[in-house]
Amino acid sequence: MREALFVKQNAEKWKAYEQSPATSPDEIADRFIEITNDLSYAKTFYPKSKTTSYLNGLASLLHQAIYKNKKENKNRFINFWKLELPILFLTYRPQIIYAFLFFVISASIGALSAKYDDNFIRMIMGDSYVNMTNENIAKGDPFGVYKQTSEAPMFLMIAANNSYVTLLMFISGILCSIGPVYYLLKNGIMLGSFEYYFFSKGLGLDSILVIWIHGTLEISAIIIAGAAGLVLGHGLLFPKTYTRFQSFKRSAKDGTKIALGLIPIILIAAFFEGFITRHTEMPVWLSVSILAMSLIFIIWYVILYPITLSKRHQPTQNV
Repeated sequence: MREALFVKQNAEKWKAYEQSPATSPDEIADRFIEITNDLSYAKTFYPKSKTTSYLNGLASLLHQAIYKNKKENKNRFINFWKLELPILFLTYRPQIIYAFLFFVISASIGALSAKYDDNFIRMIMGDSYVNMTNENIAKGDPFGVYKQTSEAPMFLMIAANNSYVTLLMFISGILCSIGPVYYLLKNGIMLGSFEYYFFSKGLGLDSILVIWIHGTLEISAIIIAGAAGLVLGHGLLFPKTYTRFQSFKRSAKDGTKIALGLIPIILIAAFFEGFITRHTEMPVWLSVSILAMSLIFIIWYVILYPITLSKRHQPTQNV
């Protein structure tokens, strides 16, 4: 589309946004999404034009209205989960896909290594864990490890550990994205060998029904934390039209929001592991329900909802 036509189609909307104050926080957020969509389009096709500069200024004004308006402060927390975080998931979808692929490949490597090397599982999981699990299997309680600590202390320990892992994976992105890739590979190999161990004992389905009650959210959080680290590193490696420092500041801000957005998921996963997973005798339908709801939530909130949100506010543009 030629720039003149693009301006003609959207000029009235931009003028209205500039001159007429929004009447509610939701309207401000809607306007901000539309303007950032227009700005993204302009940056792609008219990167050095006055239109792009104008839209950049208008987006800045709306940004200030969102984050500095006192009325909006009351809904700041809600709008973060409702709008800001999903849009970040959409914006940085490539990093999420890369993190997912790194993890899946490394999990496959872990499973294959465990299959062809009997010592690999002990090297990854440790002799004490393998010996203890072998004893639990002999007793008829293969997942007894989840019952050794009482609920509340286990919840706190797991929540603290997983929060630390998330922070580490994110911050390590400053090493030009090498850190997140390393931790994704490490955790993926561990998971792959761990699952193969139970499948080799004829407990594959049981392990899914028990371990993935909490593992669905926990592994999802690990992958997204790796993506947040890749976002941080991306700003250093690919500054585009920004200076490298400006690009790093921008990616650090966005990556931090993604990492912080994982806190509820981490806490829920820790709750499941501390309070729910230990009940290995629960009905299959209940286990499958918890696992399925966790998976559906992740797919909806990280993938589907951001797409719907973007389409809802996407301006119509004729080529």
